[in-house]
Amino acid sequence: MARNKYPEETVNLILETATRLFIEKGYEHTSIQDIINNLGGLSKGAIYHHFRSKEDILIAVTDRMTEESNKILFEIRNRTDLTGKEKLKKLLTDSVNRPVHDKIYAAAPNIGKSPALVSSILIGTMNYTTPKYVLPIIEQGIADGSIHTEYPTELAELIMLVGNVWLNSMIFGDTPEKIYRKCVIYDKMLRAFGLDILDESVFERLRSLAEVYLKNK
Repeated sequence: MARNKYPEETVNLILETATRLFIEKGYEHTSIQDIINNLGGLSKGAIYHHFRSKEDILIAVTDRMTEESNKILFEIRNRTDLTGKEKLKKLLTDSVNRPVHDKIYAAAPNIGKSPALVSSILIGTMNYTTPKYVLPIIEQGIADGSIHTEYPTELAELIMLVGNVWLNSMIFGDTPEKIYRKCVIYDKMLRAFGLDILDESVFERLRSLAEVYLKNK
């Protein structure tokens, strides 16, 4: 296959190939050479022109796979038929139930050993997802009377940091039982703010993802 003249197409090919291999073999068991061998003639230089390491490729793959999440959050935030509290419940439920999570957890990347990836998750959570989607929903809830807090920004950050980081078994390698216990505490914390927005299905979903991760690790 001839070298791709278009950088965007080259990047897409690399990410599509890496995504497939990460899912089939697992992140830890996929090497840069494995990716090169499946690029149909593209050289190692083509990869390193766009990505410095396999870790950088994983970050790009994860960003790609989570683009759908932003569309979901956008739609929930802008709905006019739900209260802020109802939107927050739907946001948490729909986010955890996205089918793409099965692929990510099956790839079994050990995020906890990747400072760059942990940093990417933290920055994305704090600088993008929270202020753009979660904070506006909480402010809507305050306005419609369904959420009561004098600290909307801090509450939004707390909800997302716990949900995206503390409950992420790929960061801490938690067992399904540990994840379930964390969910119980998360639920108690939210209820202390008057937010009874989690149910057993969310607990079970997070527990099942932990099982998928440990099985493929």
